[in-house]
Amino acid sequence: MKALLAGASALVLLAGVAHGQTAPKMEMTTPIPDSITTPDKVETRLGTLNFVDGFPDKATSEKLYNNLDFMRGVDAFLNAMPGASVEALRVGLASQGADNNQTILIFEDLMDSRSLFLTGNTESIYNLMWLDTKAGPLVIETPPNILGMIDTHWFEYVGDLGNAGPDRGKGGKYLLLPPGYKGEIPDGYFVLRSSTYGNLFFWRGFLENGSTKTAVENTKKFAKVYRLSDTANPPPMKFVNVSGKEFNTIHSNDFHFYEEINDVVQYEPNEAYHPEVLGQLAAIGIEKGKPFAPDERMKKILTDAVAVGNATARTITFDTRMKDAYYYPNSAWFTGFVGGSYEFLQQPGVRYLDARVLFHYYATGITPAMAIKRVGVGSQYAGATTDSEKKPLDGSKTYKVHLPPNIPAKDFWSFVVYDNQTRSMLQTDNQFPSIGSDKKDLVVNADSSVDVWFGPTAPAGHEANWVQTVPGKGWNVLLRLYGPLESWFDKSWKPGEIELAE
Repeated sequence: MKALLAGASALVLLAGVAHGQTAPKMEMTTPIPDSITTPDKVETRLGTLNFVDGFPDKATSEKLYNNLDFMRGVDAFLNAMPGASVEALRVGLASQGADNNQTILIFEDLMDSRSLFLTGNTESIYNLMWLDTKAGPLVIETPPNILGMIDTHWFEYVGDLGNAGPDRGKGGKYLLLPPGYKGEIPDGYFVLRSSTYGNLFFWRGFLENGSTKTAVENTKKFAKVYRLSDTANPPPMKFVNVSGKEFNTIHSNDFHFYEEINDVVQYEPNEAYHPEVLGQLAAIGIEKGKPFAPDERMKKILTDAVAVGNATARTITFDTRMKDAYYYPNSAWFTGFVGGSYEFLQQPGVRYLDARVLFHYYATGITPAMAIKRVGVGSQYAGATTDSEKKPLDGSKTYKVHLPPNIPAKDFWSFVVYDNQTRSMLQTDNQFPSIGSDKKDLVVNADSSVDVWFGPTAPAGHEANWVQTVPGKGWNVLLRLYGPLESWFDKSWKPGEIELAE
């Protein structure tokens, strides 16, 4: 035994000596391409990495693992952001009582800037619910004349309801099935299958003669959600008016982001999302059935990673390098669905990663109705974060934009101004930081064109066509077209650029 131990020690010693030597040429030695070897010293953006005949030293291993954890933390922010966004919505809705299948939050008097929602609007009547199918399938009865959608807990599309759905705006009965449902499916329903138990359900009703009354009454009269097992005796619905309420539905951009994602992972089946992304999450300690409890080293790395992830997402959104994001050459107007795919596919089987980041950092609501051509149905959007000179929009300056004649919106059009920080409505002296065709005193030019001004104070003589901005605040704007017409899709009509007013 002593001889064996002595021999082993000698081999280890010789191996250590061999690392500092040049290997002799052996009988089987052949030329080795430099491209498949690793030098003893590698200069990188991380600094010098040291190897002994391909084996990293301790400092190099530590540096590389720290960097790997950091990269996966950044990737987790960029790729799991859709789930964090829905989770923040779930928490925000629950704060107002919508934490069950029977409570509907209604903006009976429209949404204003007190409520923090990514790119909400001030012209339609929002209705929001959180649907949970863990106890079984849910029956959903919809009001007439709505634009509604259901998205999964990971913000993937489940189905359209209303004008863009199979009921064609007449109202209908839908059946939402939980993941992996194998039970009997009765007749008489439009069937929807979700990969997650938790689902975001929201719909928009519309103003009639400037009033929300009809849309609100339709919701209270026709909207119902109940378990399939309760069909014979559905529980009563509860309606909460949240217009003017202060609550947040926007995901975190600090370490809490990872805790939001962990809540989704723990609640939903792994099959509900992409294995590669769940692998990135598992690599940083977010794994189903296990506590998320990073040590001091890991928490420090993830705190840095979320800062870089957020900065990256913000840059992709506000200063995108995706040329196909822009509707027109040399224009600031961009689309939220870059590439025209609600699944953010660059080509079949290839995810357009930056396009997905841009949308989910900026907006909410995944449906093909917003991404594909449907003349006169649904809605289309154009955003701008810069002026005609490609400079960031400045709340202390006054700008003008011209909408040419025959604005292509069968139902209505509007501009809503947003705070660059929150991507939610800009908080000004006015309740609604917006303007549009529903505004009764809007001045329309003789040729049906419209000029709109944005600035801290109203330009003299243009008060009716002005949206207030805030000195010291950056802002951005969305042009909405409800019931978009052919001239929008074929680009024979296009909005003017946002120009500094003289």
